Order: sequence, then C-alpha cells, then structure tokens
Amino acid sequence: MINDKSNEFIRRILNFPAIRPSETICFSSLVTSLIQLGQKICEYKSRTFFTNNKNCRNSIRLIEDILVVVKEIPNGVSRFANSSILSSLSEIHFIFQKYQFLLEDCSREDARIWMLAKSEDVSCQIQMLARAVAVALDVLPLEEMDVSVEVKEVVEFVRNQAVKLKFEVEMDDRRVQMNVLKILDQLEDGIIPESSDLKRVLDYLGIKCWSACNKEVKFLDNEIFSEGNTDMGLLSSLMGFMIYCRGTLFEVLDNVSSTQINGGSSNADQVIRFLNLDDFRCPITLEIMSDPVTIASGHTYDRSSILKWFRSGNSTCPKTGERLTSIDLVPNLALKFLIKQYCYVNGIPFVETGRRNRDTVKSVATGSVANEQAMKLLASFLVGRLVAGTMEQQNNAVFEIHLLTKTSIFNRSCLVEAGAISPLLNLVTSRDSSCQENAMATLLNLSKNSNSKSIIVGNGGLFAILDVLKGGLKMEARQHAAGTLFYLTSVEEYRKMIGENPEIIPSLLELLRNGTDWGKKNALVTIFGLLRRPENHWRVIAAGLVLLVVNLLKSFKREDLITDSLAVLSTLSERLDGAMAVLYAGALPIIVNVLSSCNSRAAKEYCVSLLLALCINGGADVVPVLVKNSSLMGPLYSLLAEGNSKASKKASTLIRILHEYNEKTYSGLVSPVFIEDQFINVW
Repeated sequence: MINDKSNEFIRRILNFPAIRPSETICFSSLVTSLIQLGQKICEYKSRTFFTNNKNCRNSIRLIEDILVVVKEIPNGVSRFANSSILSSLSEIHFIFQKYQFLLEDCSREDARIWMLAKSEDVSCQIQMLARAVAVALDVLPLEEMDVSVEVKEVVEFVRNQAVKLKFEVEMDDRRVQMNVLKILDQLEDGIIPESSDLKRVLDYLGIKCWSACNKEVKFLDNEIFSEGNTDMGLLSSLMGFMIYCRGTLFEVLDNVSSTQINGGSSNADQVIRFLNLDDFRCPITLEIMSDPVTIASGHTYDRSSILKWFRSGNSTCPKTGERLTSIDLVPNLALKFLIKQYCYVNGIPFVETGRRNRDTVKSVATGSVANEQAMKLLASFLVGRLVAGTMEQQNNAVFEIHLLTKTSIFNRSCLVEAGAISPLLNLVTSRDSSCQENAMATLLNLSKNSNSKSIIVGNGGLFAILDVLKGGLKMEARQHAAGTLFYLTSVEEYRKMIGENPEIIPSLLELLRNGTDWGKKNALVTIFGLLRRPENHWRVIAAGLVLLVVNLLKSFKREDLITDSLAVLSTLSERLDGAMAVLYAGALPIIVNVLSSCNSRAAKEYCVSLLLALCINGGADVVPVLVKNSSLMGPLYSLLAEGNSKASKKASTLIRILHEYNEKTYSGLVSPVFIEDQFINVW
C-alpha cells in the first residue's frame, strides 16, 4: 500500500504535490493503490463543478476507462511484472494524484470565483494531464501483459481519446468571466454596479446566501496573505467584488449563530480555551510561539529562537541533544493556527512575524484599485443603512461593518470618511443586545484610526461609551467600551477628560473586579493608559485600585493578565504614594514569587522595575526583606543576561543594591541614609 500523506499538510489551491511511488515498491501494492486512488477519483462524479464542469467530467470518464484496464492486471500479470510495467504504472499513479488534487480544487465550495478566474490555467492543466496519460499508456508494454484483447482495445481507445480531446475554457465560463471583468472595471471607475449583474454572477457560481459568499471572502483573504503569492492584484480585485456582494445583496445572515454575531465563542472556541498553554511555548525561550517551525528531530520551536541557536554554531536539537542531519525548518502551520485561535479566544495579542501581517499590508492600500473603490462604495452603502434602514437592516449593517473593521486599517479609514461613527454612537444606546454589542465592538476597532478619536469625542462619544461601560446589556459590550477608552487615552487631552470624569475609573474597577478575562485585560490596559498622565495616579489609588490588583494578581493564571497587572503597579510605584500603597497592600512577596515562577520575560522585567521602584520609594522597608530572599538572585542574574538593555540595567542596579546592603550589614554600617543614597542616580 502507498500511504496518502497529502492531507497532513496544508496544500495551496492549484498546487499539485504528487509523490512518485518508490522504485522498490511491491508490484501488487502499486496496483492495489492505483485502483483505490482511481476509485476515489471516480467518486467525484457526485460532486458539483460550478466551473470547468465539462472538462472535469471528461477527465473522470478518462480515469474510469483506465481503471477498467488496471483492474484486469492483478488477475494474471504479476509474474510478468518488470521494470517497464512498473515504470508505466508508477507514472499513471503519479498522474492520478494530480487529477485528484485538481478535481478537489474544482469542486471546492469556498473557491468558486477563484476557479472561474483561473479557468484558463485549469483547462491547460487538464490538457497536460491528458497528454501525460496518453504517453504513459503508449509506453505500457501490452504485449508482455497477460490481458485480453478487449482490454488492449480499451487502452488504445483511451490513449486516442486523451490525445484528441480538447480541454478548453467552456463558453459559459468565459461569458461569466467577462461579466466579472466588466463589473471590476465599473468598480475601478467608482461606478455602482447593477445588483442584477452581481446576482447573475453569483447565481452561476451557486452562491445563493450570505454564508456561501462569506466563505469565498475568507478563502481569498487567506490566499492574499499566503507566502509566494504572485496573483495579488487579481485576488485583491475579486476580494473587493465578493465583499461588495456580501454587504449589498443579502438581507438575511444565514448560518451565523447569535454568538458569532455577538462576538461570543463557538463550540470550537470553548474547546480551545482548555488547551494547555505550555504546548504553545518555545522550548528555548518559554514564550508563546508566533512562528512555530519543526526541525529534523521532530520538535517544534519558534523560528527566531531556533535560527539564533543554529547561527551560534549549534547543529543539535536543543531539547534532546540529538545531532541533526539537516537544519531545514518546516513551518508548523497547524500549530500556528491553534495558537492564533487560542490567543484570539483568550484576548491575548498575537504578533504576526511572517512577511505579510494583515494590518500592515492593508494599512495604506488594498492591492488593487477595484478593491479600494469597492470598499468606498460599500462603506457609503452601509452607512446609509445605519442612518435610514429598518431595524433588521441596521443590525445587519452593524455586523457587516464590524467584520470590515476587523480586517484592515484601510477599511476603517473608508468607514470613518463615510461618516459611520455618529450613527454607530446612536446605536450603542440600542436595547437590542446584539446591535449594541456589535456597534460598540465596531467603535473599538474604529478608535484605532488616528482620525476617529476626535470624531468620537466631538460627537459626545465619551458619555455614550461610559453608559455602555456601566450598564451594557452584555458583559462583552462593556469590555468593548473599556477597550475603546484605551485607544482614546493615547491622546493627552482625552486622558485628562477621561481621568476627570468621576464615573469612569470606578466603572473600570468594577469591570476589573467582575468582568471576563478579556474584560479585565481591557480594564487594566485602559488604566495603564490613564496613568501616562501623572494627575491620574492619585485618582486610581483613591478608587482602591492597588488592593484590587494585588488581590487579583494572586488568582490570575494567564500571563498576559499578570504582566498587565505588574505594569500598572510598576507605574504607580514610581511615585511615593503609589509605592506606599503597593507595600501596604502586601504585594512584595507576591512580586518576588512571580519573578521566580513566571515564564514570561515581560512579566519578569516588570517585576524588576517594580522592585526597584519600591526600593527607591520605600527602601528601609523593602531592601532588608529582599536580601533575606535566597530565591531572588537566580531570576535577577538570568534577566541580566537575557533581558533587553533597560531591563538588564535595572536588574544590575538591584543586584548591586542588595549586595552592598548585605556587605554593610555584616560590617554593621547599615542605616536608612545608606538605603536612600543608593537610589539617587538609579534612573
């Protein structure tokens, strides 16, 4: 038997990674595998081919005829098996694999518009495979094979058919292709295409509902951001075409569960929440991997870490010590997908390290004029629905806008320019929980746009956001409100306005106390943003933040929440009143424990900053306690060697302070003045 390992890898569409059977393969295994593969291909008869239908059907019939021949072989030819027969059958097996890949692509439910656009390439590929079949049959030594005359006649017939058949782009496919190109030309010129023209294209492709259209969009989006793509312009134009259709043609959002609309979690998300985070860590850095790759030993590492290992002259597996025969890196795309899903579900930032980060690529343009113009036209259409549509149309428009703002900076810019913010602010007061949540989530995404912040505040957005933060119909809406405030704190004027509002900080603390993990994170980062204004320090201390964060720090399991909590405490401790509040809350042993036990380098660096700040502002109480902790020096020296320059400097300063205090203790020269003198030039 020949193992089919193709499904273990993610195959790009219209790529055919066929594998030739081994030269040492057993003859009977080759024949059996060939029959099984042919039967799988024949099963494609029951599938629908929305494009290239005639070519695909003719190809399947060709395979069926060949299968008739192959099925006759095991009955009496094995004793005649020689290298020429094996070679011919191996070549047919190789061709069959390519046929299967091609038929799979032609029958995909999410790539219909792309296969239509690539009909020319598909027909050429089918023609080439037919010619390859003819050659393989031509060199098949029939005279040496113990087969009937009828079978020999079938071989000759199939060979002639493979040569004579013309696999060309079908007339209907060509007609619809031209219609698509015509619509793309209209979009490039900023002309709104006729809905009837759009529907005719989608009807031909069997795309009759929102969910089917959305599958096409997702496929095109993934293709655009695949490495090695040479069709960026065409993909981008088709993406604009399909997004415009999705947003304008469908009045019903089918197969979209309420949890998906509301930004909640699916069953798959619930499963991902319970995955072990340690499985996503690089064995070298112990950080969550952003670009996992597998080496020859079978172990997976983050690309940057293992490359650094190899460049240091090592040729062994860091985990096992096994000497490697190759230092090639194989991307572990399945693990990367799981990590991205885990980070998304749990609200953990995931930094794309590949060549094409979505927001970076789409920051200024979208790859084609047609896509850009389609987005502008769609933005105007959807904003019109927000302003004057029915309640159902408004809900659908909010959901569509939410999808668009998640995918690119350019989309956000178009929607801001189209005037989406004001009607969205009106909709956050909706008593429909779905509408309110999607409107708030959309405002969160739009608040990332540099021009949107002043529009949000200028339209009274702070009050609307505060209302949702305090009394949103769902917890998700409240956490989106907190996230929106975080982006507004990037402007000094708004930091002042938000900090001076007597209700916002207590509302953030309430979310921190009772919200989901994602809500807690948004509350923490927003408070951190507010602390960039010194006048806000006393406000958060007076509201009781320090004791709340210290208590939560004891129970947090997620490293990002631990890191964010330490960042807030570290910033507060830079001032005397903040340091005293942290000490009185009993944070010191908790900080030391996190430094010793946490795997996150960022968390460790904040721990050192926090300890140093506490030493500066409360040295007489802090330094003696730290000196007595024997477990502290190991993490400090580790950070001294591996941390960034700023963290290393702070770790070095803290080590020096502790050593000097220890020496003074033995000599009997310790005094509060000594401790104060150590921190004059720390910063």
